Amino acid sequence: MNIGNYDFEDINAIDIPLFNDHLEKLLNGEEVEMPVFNFKTGKKEYSGKKTKLGKDEILLLEGIHCLNDKLTERIDKKNKYKIYISALTTLNVDYFNRISSTDTRLIRRIVRDYNTRNYTAKHTLKMWYSVRRGEKKNIFPYQEEADYMFNSSVIYEIAALKKHIVPLLEEITDVDEEYSEARRLLAFLQYFEDIEDNLVPNNSLIREFLTGSIYEL
Repeated sequence: MNIGNYDFEDINAIDIPLFNDHLEKLLNGEEVEMPVFNFKTGKKEYSGKKTKLGKDEILLLEGIHCLNDKLTERIDKKNKYKIYISALTTLNVDYFNRISSTDTRLIRRIVRDYNTRNYTAKHTLKMWYSVRRGEKKNIFPYQEEADYMFNSSVIYEIAALKKHIVPLLEEITDVDEEYSEARRLLAFLQYFEDIEDNLVPNNSLIREFLTGSIYEL
């Protein structure tokens, strides 16, 4: 029996009816208990923690499908304001070669997946094709729907992430399919000096990947 890879990026991986039911209740001032998906067990979990919007509070949604109206199909458009956030790297290697925004996102994801989902770099690289396919399918077609665009790239992020990602990439051996991609990233990272974690502010968005943020993630 052949088993394919899980596609966590597909919008249908979300329980959309339950999601919209909770949104409607929150916007109506009701209290809800929202589940969290445990990537380590692969199951939906309820912690007993309940959420309720206070008077004049704003409900923020974050995710790759937030520009797609299917995600919030039961919510009136007048109650939505869409912001597109993406890491659009502004650094160049030299006058002729820019640093790929895709590589920056991949580096972020490898470090984050290891710290928060217990995934190896090999696993993340194996899933990266699905992620890229998901971007082309689920994000890029809807980016023009955004009311506002924000560039989340931070000029020091590769230096901050380097010391965390290099050991993970070095675990990939020459018998692995992901070896050539791991070596490519390691060669690219040689252009950067790493920096200590304590130089990264605890309110920096890079803390989402390093951990240690003052914000609850």
